[in-house]
Amino acid sequence: MKHSRSPIHAPLNWALPFMLATFGMAALASGPAFAKARPVTVVELFTSQGCSSVPPANRNVVALMDKPDILPLSFSVTYWDQLGWKDTFGAEAFTERQRNYEPGLGRDRPFTPQVVVNGRRDTIGNKADALRAMLNGVKPPVDVPIEIKANGVEIGRGAAPVSGADVWLVRYRPGVERVAIERGENAGSTLPVPNVVTDIRHVGRWLGVAMSFGAPAVEDGERTAVIVQKPGGAILSAATD
Repeated sequence: MKHSRSPIHAPLNWALPFMLATFGMAALASGPAFAKARPVTVVELFTSQGCSSVPPANRNVVALMDKPDILPLSFSVTYWDQLGWKDTFGAEAFTERQRNYEPGLGRDRPFTPQVVVNGRRDTIGNKADALRAMLNGVKPPVDVPIEIKANGVEIGRGAAPVSGADVWLVRYRPGVERVAIERGENAGSTLPVPNVVTDIRHVGRWLGVAMSFGAPAVEDGERTAVIVQKPGGAILSAATD
């Protein structure tokens, strides 16, 4: 499905404030650690509960959840809410993230269902063969060491782009959530949504030197992912707790 409205720019608000640390080698204060962060290939599903083309794509991405080296993330966009059903997980920040990908992927506008792998390539999510082919032989981007702790995140040294790389803090609910759709194009169906993203926050610019930042406590049942990527483009490193 296509959409041609103007870009959405929405502020991102968190329930708790956090402080960005200055760049340098200073470590975070000691504290209990989460499970060791593991590098992953990031599969971003841009989806909408109101789009009739979405259900097969959601199922295709659900099928990836048993692979430990792949992190599927569902970003529910908002531009199909006018079709009769407002996406219960939708946020304009997720729509904006998708829009920022489109120029680098050679797209003129966002669409659903779109799957973006490591910020580098995309496909129509309901084409299972195309998705499998894209993932075949893909290795996690691990150029930048990331450590996720209970009280924040540390990012190590590495080769950064000249202008630096964006650092994103993502919160998501692991597992598959099933949503009963009452109205709109998918009325009467139950839609599976894998690893629902609840928040994404730009927390700083990585310039190749070590940096650290604190983060608010996670909500019950949520997990944390950290993504380091070129602005609107390739993911250099990603990890989840």
